[in-house]
Amino acid sequence: MNGHSPTRTLMAPRPPLLARTLISALEKLQAGSLLLECPDGSARLFHGQAAGPSAHLAIRDWEVLARIAKGGDIALAEALRDERAHTQDAVALIRLALANEAALERAVHGSVAGTLLYWLRHLFNANTRAGSRRNIQAHYDLGNDFYRLWLDKGMTYSAALFDGDATRTLEDAQTAKYERILQRLNPARGERLLEIGCGWGGFAEYAIRTRGVHVTGVTLSTEQLAYAQARLARAGLAGQASLTLTDYRDIKGQFDHIVSIEMLEAVGERWWPTYFATLRDRLKPGGKALVQVITIDDAHFARYRRGTDFIQQYIFPGGMLPSLQRLEEESRAAGLSMDDVFRFGRDYALTLRAWRHRFSAALPMLDARFDAPFQRIWRFYLDYCIAGFETERTDVCQIQFVRP
Repeated sequence: MNGHSPTRTLMAPRPPLLARTLISALEKLQAGSLLLECPDGSARLFHGQAAGPSAHLAIRDWEVLARIAKGGDIALAEALRDERAHTQDAVALIRLALANEAALERAVHGSVAGTLLYWLRHLFNANTRAGSRRNIQAHYDLGNDFYRLWLDKGMTYSAALFDGDATRTLEDAQTAKYERILQRLNPARGERLLEIGCGWGGFAEYAIRTRGVHVTGVTLSTEQLAYAQARLARAGLAGQASLTLTDYRDIKGQFDHIVSIEMLEAVGERWWPTYFATLRDRLKPGGKALVQVITIDDAHFARYRRGTDFIQQYIFPGGMLPSLQRLEEESRAAGLSMDDVFRFGRDYALTLRAWRHRFSAALPMLDARFDAPFQRIWRFYLDYCIAGFETERTDVCQIQFVRP
């Protein structure tokens, strides 16, 4: 705060048209409140009639609001990255925007030019074979040391299963996630299990240790592959695994079981039929696949798929979240049955809050390799995801598919 009391007086100098449009929308908030610190040192308090998040945003110039009106969450992230804006709680700010979507939608999504610019960027990140490797490496090849600073000791970069118990350690919750997957599949010792997107090898190691299966794992990240191979070698389990740098579309053979943990989000909508055809073709008759995937709610999927958001632009190029309805349609078209759906989105919010805490604690060590704007983008990414899961706009599911 700048020491100014909130006021509803007019602000000077006069903001540009797009900024005024957004301010008019803020005056129609339906739930919660926003304290806006303005470039001239004044402050304005906008509040709705219903209870909701109490958020704060300080802007250094009016152009920030104009850019947000054109670019939505992407422009907000860029303003925070460049320190043209500041918020005391990004989760609350995003939750406020989601709670008032109807009031803000026209002002924030009204610029065809701004939307087109970001959509074109997204199209250039298409998940062809070459594009997929480029997109995966853009995220996962930041370096194992980067992720080691804030993930759990097992290097698991997906939702943990807390079963609603926030006191559970992150390591225990990640193990619980692996255990539930294997309990659903119930593999016999010696059976062959394919993992599409094997990451740093945490699930492969656990599956081999506890079930005695043979794991074939594929990834497009050279950093992850090197780590996972070394990990299994140290554990004396390399003989029970084959981990390779392979596109999922190029996998050969058939398997008793398939596991894919938060990899489908990186496939891209155009390739969903190919992904599910791969599950069908790589499963033996009667085989089961367990897919853990982040979903977006069906009511918002149509609009989401027409645009591009902050995460697609800055964190997961080429990414696209499916809805449960689309997953059912795609799997049915491929000849698979959706046998079981387990939803645990609230646990993802707990996972993300644990990552956020660890990331913040690691900032002094990150300074040597990653500049302050990079760090601010990543903190916003974690906050953005927390808000999505806490408001149930996004969810995470473990879905079992069966090949007849």
